[in-house]
Amino acid sequence: MAAFGDGEMDDVFKALADPSRRMLLDSLNAHNGQTLRQLCAGLDMARQSVSKHLAVLEAAGLVTAVRRGREKLHYLNAAPISDIAERWISRYDQPRVDALADLKKALEETEVEAPSFVYTTYIRTTPERLWQGLTDPAFTQRYWQTELHTDWAKGSPVTWNNHGVLISDPESVVLESDPYRRLSYTWHTMTPELAEKFGWDQEFQAKLAGERRSKVTFDIEPATQGVKLTVIHDGFEPGSTVLEMVRVGWPDVISSLKTLLETGEPLPA
Repeated sequence: MAAFGDGEMDDVFKALADPSRRMLLDSLNAHNGQTLRQLCAGLDMARQSVSKHLAVLEAAGLVTAVRRGREKLHYLNAAPISDIAERWISRYDQPRVDALADLKKALEETEVEAPSFVYTTYIRTTPERLWQGLTDPAFTQRYWQTELHTDWAKGSPVTWNNHGVLISDPESVVLESDPYRRLSYTWHTMTPELAEKFGWDQEFQAKLAGERRSKVTFDIEPATQGVKLTVIHDGFEPGSTVLEMVRVGWPDVISSLKTLLETGEPLPA
């Protein structure tokens, strides 16, 4: 995996070194998706102090802010912790990194409120190249084993080729398409053919198919050394099984996309 550079890791370690910022992370770990007002009230900290600490955490990639109407919701982001864990845990005695490993686990397993899944990473590429990585079937096949066929105009249908299984459904459509900035589409249909491909039994497939359709959104922003990509997957009902699946799946998919864009080769399948 192409991980954060040393300078970016320095920012993460510096952000984690401050006890007030760790309190903010703990608060978000307990209740994700909080507004600035909620964080201030829960921690009994001045609004200005919380704003400054959040800015540091956002700059380090440990917190992702998502606007919903007039409010700004704050979410934990596991990507930097995962990078640190992969680079450092294997090189030191486990007892010395138990706290880091526990934090990584907490970030990855935290129950979140709508939007239900938020994941941010930084990629050394251009917005144009990242857009191609998200939309070009030949490109997505390399890191995702999935192709999406559409003209990427708002409202257009999307035909999926998911690991060799064709999924065509009129409710699978492009929701937003602002090239190099924002892309959103509805999630695919859980068909019997897909269940057969992945070895799901009939009961499990029926459970997945019975859930309401979710949507995924990709926000693309220029960053100092490349592009900031935020993946927001929401629209789930309480207790969603599909949500549990995408929580595991998206970090792997985006990590492989990042590696492909930065090195020319995706992660091993």
